[in-house]
Amino acid sequence: MNNNSIDLKTLSQTKEDTLTVTDEPSSSPKPIPDVHDSCSTIKATERKLKRKLDLVILPLTTLLYLAAYLDRGNMGNARLQGLESDLMGSSDTKFSIALTCFYITYIAFNVPGNIMAKVLQPPTALAIAAFIWGTASTLQAATFNFPEIIVCRLFIGIGEAGFGPTVPFYYSIWYKREEIAIRNAFFIGCGALAGAFGGLIAYGVSFAKGTSIGTTWRILFLIEGLPTIVLAVLIFFFLPNRPETSKYLTEEERTLAITRLATSQSGGAHTRNFQWSGFRRAVTDYKIYVCAVIYLGINLSLASLSGFLPTIISSLGYSNAQAQLYSVPPYACAAVFMILMSFFSDRTGCRGLFVASAMMVSCTGWIILLTVVNNQHVRYFSTFLTTMGSFAAIPLTLSWVSNNCANESQRVVELGMLNAFGQTFAILAAFIFPTTDQPYWYKGFGLNLAFNALSALLAIILYLILRFENARRDRKEGGRSSDLTDVDVYTYNDLAPGFRYVA
Repeated sequence: MNNNSIDLKTLSQTKEDTLTVTDEPSSSPKPIPDVHDSCSTIKATERKLKRKLDLVILPLTTLLYLAAYLDRGNMGNARLQGLESDLMGSSDTKFSIALTCFYITYIAFNVPGNIMAKVLQPPTALAIAAFIWGTASTLQAATFNFPEIIVCRLFIGIGEAGFGPTVPFYYSIWYKREEIAIRNAFFIGCGALAGAFGGLIAYGVSFAKGTSIGTTWRILFLIEGLPTIVLAVLIFFFLPNRPETSKYLTEEERTLAITRLATSQSGGAHTRNFQWSGFRRAVTDYKIYVCAVIYLGINLSLASLSGFLPTIISSLGYSNAQAQLYSVPPYACAAVFMILMSFFSDRTGCRGLFVASAMMVSCTGWIILLTVVNNQHVRYFSTFLTTMGSFAAIPLTLSWVSNNCANESQRVVELGMLNAFGQTFAILAAFIFPTTDQPYWYKGFGLNLAFNALSALLAIILYLILRFENARRDRKEGGRSSDLTDVDVYTYNDLAPGFRYVA
C-alpha cells in the first residue's frame, strides 16, 4: 500500500506539473512567442550592429576620400594662384600634362592596388596608399620646376590607385547589397564636399600673400596635403579589419556580421586568398565593359569639373577669388543630391534607372552651357546640374558593379577595371578646355554632353538586359533563393544557380 501510495502521489504530481506546463486554464494562457516580435528583435540587433560599424567605418573612409579629392583636384585652384605661371611658363599644354600624369599612374595601378586590398588586410592597404599620396601631395609645395611637379603628380596617382576602388570593395565585406549605395554616396559625397572645401580653402589662402613660405599655391598644397598623412596613421590603427577577425566587434556581433552576409547575396562567396577563377570571370564578364563605358562619360565630367570648374566660372565674368568662392555651392548641392539618389536606389533595389536619371540631369546642364551664351546667371546655374548629375552617378555605378559580383576576387578585379577604364577619359578632360576656347568652351561642353548621353543610354540598356536575365533564371530555376550558405567559395560566381543580378 505504501509503495502504491507513493506511486499515485508521484503520478499526481507529474500530472500537476504537466497541467502547469501545457494545460493551464484558459483564463491565464501562457503567451505564445510572436514571430513578428522575434523578427523585430533581430532587425533591432542588426541596426545596432550597423550603427556601431557606421560610427567608425564611415567617418574614416569618407574623410579619406575628402583628402584624396582635395589632393587630386587642388591643381585647378592652384592654377588661379600662380602655379601655371611660376612652374609652367603659363603654358596650357604643360598644365594639361601635369593633370594627365596623375591619371596615367592612377589607371595603371588600379587593378594591382585593389588586389593588394584582397591580399593584405584592407585597412593596411588603405593606410599605405594614403601615406604615399599624402606625402607626394605635400611635397608639391617644395617644387621649383616642371619636372618636380610631374613626379609628385605621378606618385599621387599611385597612392590613390590603391584607394579609389578599394573602399567600395571594403564596404561589400561589411554591408548587404541594399546597404551599399547610400554608404558609397557618403563616401563619394566627400569628393563633392572636397570641391566645396577646396574652393573655400583656396579663397582664404588667396589673402595670405607676403608670407615667408612664398606664393599662395605652396600654402595651399601644405594645408591640403599634411592632414592626409595623419589620416593614414588613423586608418592603420582604427579601421576595422574583416568581420571574422576584427577586434572592434564582440564575439556575438562578429557572428551576426558574418551570418547576415553569408545568408544573402550581398557579400557573396569569399575566402581570404585571392582566387584566379574570380579574375578569369571578371575579365570575361560583358557587364563590366558596359559599366566601364558608362563610367567613361561620368569621369569625363568629373575630371572636367575637378580640373576646370574654377576656370569655367572665372570665364563667366567673375574674378579669380570670386571663382574660387562660387565653386563651393555646386559641390555642396551635389553632395545632397547624391545622397538622396543613393538612398532611393537602395530602397527600390534599382541601379540602372538611377544612373540614367543622374546622367540626364548632367546632360541638361551641358546643354544649357552650350546653348545659353549671354546670360551668365543661367550658365552658372547649369554648373549645379552638371556637378550634381555626374557626382550622383558615381556611387550608383560603383554599387551596381559590386552588387553583381558573386565573390570577392571577382569584385576586386571588376572594381579595379571599372576605375581603370573609366579614368582614361579623365586624361581627355585635361586637353578639352584650352584657354583659347573661353568663355564658350564648345569643345569641352560638347564632348561632355555626348558622352553623358551615351552613359544614360547604356545604363537603360543594361538595366533591361539584367531584368530579362533575372526573369529567365526565375523561370528556369522555379523561383529564387537568397540562401548561399552552402556554396563552393572556390567556384561560385554570378553564373551559378541561385544568383540574381541587381538591375
